[in-house]
Amino acid sequence: MTPKKHHSISKAVWALVDRQHGVVARRQLIGLGVGEEAIRHRLATGRLRRVERGIYAVGRPELSREGRWMAAVLSCGSRAALSHSSAAALLGLGRELRGCVEVSVPYVSPRRRPGIRVHRRPKMREADVVERFGVPVTAPIRTIIDQAAWTDEAGLERLVNNADKLDLVDPVTLLAALARYPGQRGVGSLRALLGDRIFLLTDSELERRFLRLVRGARLPVPETQRRVNGYLVDFFWPDLELVVETDGLRYHRTPTQQLRDHRRGQAHTAAGFAHLRFTHAQVRYEAEDVRATLVRTIRRLEAQSDRAAGSQQRSAAA
Repeated sequence: MTPKKHHSISKAVWALVDRQHGVVARRQLIGLGVGEEAIRHRLATGRLRRVERGIYAVGRPELSREGRWMAAVLSCGSRAALSHSSAAALLGLGRELRGCVEVSVPYVSPRRRPGIRVHRRPKMREADVVERFGVPVTAPIRTIIDQAAWTDEAGLERLVNNADKLDLVDPVTLLAALARYPGQRGVGSLRALLGDRIFLLTDSELERRFLRLVRGARLPVPETQRRVNGYLVDFFWPDLELVVETDGLRYHRTPTQQLRDHRRGQAHTAAGFAHLRFTHAQVRYEAEDVRATLVRTIRRLEAQSDRAAGSQQRSAAA
């Protein structure tokens, strides 16, 4: 092997090792042109250290958590992915099972591996796997479904809330995605959890229900889809300067969504407007409470308007 070719191979190996958190598979070394004799030599001199069958650490006495995950994935084959509690830990959704790395493979893998729990998933699709920090890992939706199969309701709710807060997947998108996984373990638990907490009406359905509620309370009918203070709002009473907005979630909204909501509310408050927010589920299932809140608010604003008008008349008469 010429010095130039040797340098090129070494450079490629080190680049791969760096991406993989200090570990490399035997098959990868051979694919890059490192021969069997060279691998044995590096093992004998300590430049390679065996961490799994056919998986080596390069130049590091201890592996990082990411290196340990990467070694487990590499040991299970080229199409393996970190999954279940290990995937939840990598994605920031939850804790990993102690003393065990969980990996999913899309094929039957009879060989057992110490310290690795292998989940055989013949139906695992390419879309179910993403890459985070260089490690192949099941996508957030797939990870949540996998965890839903064994965790309790409180733990599952924390998982879903964490995914929402991290902007990995929001509850509405998650609920809709469950249709792609019919009959799989965990899907039923998620549907039961999300169905009670998410309700999203179409614009036309929401408008019909809300206006029916307003008319039933004999309140002034608002304008709909009006731009107010720079924002498109759902319902607006211009004479009372009252804005009502709705959203489809009962879950905590993500930081970005919260900031956007705060700015909307602040713009209306700064303009001197009253501002109410209801969820779609409240409009659908808690109509009496919504009606009572609207009645109290509108009656108060009408009284304020009457007092202001009376004050102006007295000032003009004087």
